[in-house]
Amino acid sequence: MTTSFRRSLLKGIALGAGALLLSGAALAQQAEPQSTPLTEEAPAAPVVKGPRVSLKTTLGDIVVQLDEERAPKTVANFMQYVKQGFYKGTIFHRVIDGFMIQAGGMNEKFEGRKTNKPVKNESNNGLSNQPYTISMAREDHPDSATSQFFINVADNSGIDFPNYKGSGYTVFGKVVKGQEVVDKIKGVMVDDVRGMQNVPVVPIFIKSVTVLKGDKLVK
Repeated sequence: MTTSFRRSLLKGIALGAGALLLSGAALAQQAEPQSTPLTEEAPAAPVVKGPRVSLKTTLGDIVVQLDEERAPKTVANFMQYVKQGFYKGTIFHRVIDGFMIQAGGMNEKFEGRKTNKPVKNESNNGLSNQPYTISMAREDHPDSATSQFFINVADNSGIDFPNYKGSGYTVFGKVVKGQEVVDKIKGVMVDDVRGMQNVPVVPIFIKSVTVLKGDKLVK
């Protein structure tokens, strides 16, 4: 990416029939982290309630812990597509190193699939678009997300609620295994294809998305 592109305060995530616009005009200045006294133990990570799913890709497996407490409608929407087998054969069609990797909407011929009704935006849930979190892609309207999602590969808190026109992009889970696969995907060679930007030159397929249960759960 060019320096001017990195500094741009307007980012686009392409959707099948339009573009998802991400504005950084309201980027909040990040507060310096508070130091923790050496005598205190770090608090245990909170238990997240929700299914764990495995995205089997042609570059490896990515396991995501979904947060149905903080994003119940979004998780239910995503799981509906999982149960329908919707994601099988779709590709990562937009990859921007330093930003995100996007998938869940089209096949290698850039053909879209019939989606379910859009889900209500749940970006005001306290979750932030941090590295390895998974979020819903959408068009400009907050309640326009359907099947497409993206995995953040950088601190993208500038797209959290309420930084984009009083709304944000809904985080609904986090990668708990396969971060190295995400890193592989973000680093692939991309080009402009059929009017779409940042398309991987070699297609990266989602072969399946399955729910992990019992002894298959990642600990």
